[in-house]
Amino acid sequence: MEPVSNGRFVLTLSCEDRPGIVAAVTTELADLGANIAESDQFWDQVSNRFFMRIAFIAPMGATSESIQKALAPAISRFDMKTSINDMSKRPKVIAMVSKFDHALLHLLYQIRVGWMDAEVVAIVSNHEGSQRTAEIEGIPYHHWPVNKENKPEQEEKLLKLVHETEADLVVLARYMQVLSDNLSKRLFGKVINIHHSFLPSFKGAKPYHQAHQRGVKMIGATAHYVTADLDEGPIIEQDAERVSHSLSAQDFVARGRDIEARVLARAVKYHLENRVMIVGNKTIVFTQ
Repeated sequence: MEPVSNGRFVLTLSCEDRPGIVAAVTTELADLGANIAESDQFWDQVSNRFFMRIAFIAPMGATSESIQKALAPAISRFDMKTSINDMSKRPKVIAMVSKFDHALLHLLYQIRVGWMDAEVVAIVSNHEGSQRTAEIEGIPYHHWPVNKENKPEQEEKLLKLVHETEADLVVLARYMQVLSDNLSKRLFGKVINIHHSFLPSFKGAKPYHQAHQRGVKMIGATAHYVTADLDEGPIIEQDAERVSHSLSAQDFVARGRDIEARVLARAVKYHLENRVMIVGNKTIVFTQ
């Protein structure tokens, strides 16, 4: 049974910038009896594109379809690309993890305490280390080892799982397997990854140890959408922290993991709250 809407909706839109856009949209919402709770907008002067996110409370009985119909005159007039999301529908997430579970555990904690509104419908891993975590949280666990021979088969299983669970997002919480170009394209905009910000300077094994050996003064992490270009998808969130020569390589690792967990959680939250708009190879992010 579909959940009854609590009246909370989020509208995102983009179109060529010209006078009257905000007035047209807000007037239609007012005529509908909606109350605007949050509004953000951005004009990209280079492309002359206008971007907007409006969170609002609609009257009882309103649906995404009825709101779309009410906004039709404004959408047609300004040739808008729009998305209307009913926020009463709790988003579903599939989390993927390998050996290091710090980002996964932080994600689960933020959901548990209510900072992030989401349901993790499955945990997928190429290792068995997080199975106990899944059991404690009551989340189905899928141990799918990956090698060169079975990778296409395992990715098809993932696609099937996304379909069966109706997952809205796949989160690579330090999942140390590269998704194929085919899978990246099929799930574009629905997969978020986290990596240390040293790429491409420190690739391969033990990047924090490499950074320590080079005496870097800043470490960080980047959360981005997954594309066929490895670790070069549209960036959602980043953070960094100063470090010094007095810290050990293990200190670098500890601080790096902490940053990774925080950055990934923020990126996932922004996505699930429809605060991210993908524009080519970059994003517009309306943070709180």
